[in-house]
Amino acid sequence: MPIVFGIFFISLNTLLVSNSLFEIIGIILSSSIVMATNGINVGHELGHRKSLLSRTCSKLLYLPCQYMHFFIEHNYGHHINVATPEDPATAKFKQNLYSFWITSVIKTYISAWKIQLKLLRVSKLGFISFKNDMFFYTLFQVSFLIFIYLNYGLVVTIYSCIMSVVSFLFLETINYIEHYGLLRKIKSNGKYERVKPHHSWNSNHTVGRIVLYELTRHSDHHFISSKKYQVLESIEESPQLPYGYPTSILISFFPRLWFKIMNPLVKQHMGYES
Repeated sequence: MPIVFGIFFISLNTLLVSNSLFEIIGIILSSSIVMATNGINVGHELGHRKSLLSRTCSKLLYLPCQYMHFFIEHNYGHHINVATPEDPATAKFKQNLYSFWITSVIKTYISAWKIQLKLLRVSKLGFISFKNDMFFYTLFQVSFLIFIYLNYGLVVTIYSCIMSVVSFLFLETINYIEHYGLLRKIKSNGKYERVKPHHSWNSNHTVGRIVLYELTRHSDHHFISSKKYQVLESIEESPQLPYGYPTSILISFFPRLWFKIMNPLVKQHMGYES
């Protein structure tokens, strides 16, 4: 956590005095990648731990990315609805990345509020409650932006917002490649089948594994979400991405190329027709 916040504020200090467009772009992109890989990604891992300290650190790591609601939606929404049309983070077959960015970002936020309000109803609590995490997430994030504005000014605050957007779009791009086109079957009782390893794309390529703390072994993560990243296994029978995460992310920016590579694989695993 100190690394993420340290790099974030070092970047803001540098942006405050920078006059070079290329330097500004470089700082924003590099810092955003750190915020995504070591901020959101590590926060995601800690969010699955049971200790209060780990879960608190998880939420704080989402703060500079302005994506604290991800904690609720991911843990209480995505892991339940993954590989179904109800899950914002599951990309539909033949849906391009840019369309997915819009639908996932908007629906994830709406879903987080729906889950929060449901939790309050179940606990018989009103909207004004210490248990309303979404309210406090909003308060913390707005306060964080105000703090940046008061200390760095409007221009750097805008830069920080751009960094936040790039970082959570990086996350959404990973979501896109992790579940693209995969769906769970509906059983005779009308409920979805249990989440299994074949409902997530697996990748066992070395660079992606190192950079993203074994997130690439995503099939095992969804099969047993309580597993720590150090012991996640590569399940060979799960659908395999032909390339590692870094390469897959770059390919996804070009929809025609992505569809050409991935659509035949989706059809093979899901039995889709052309």
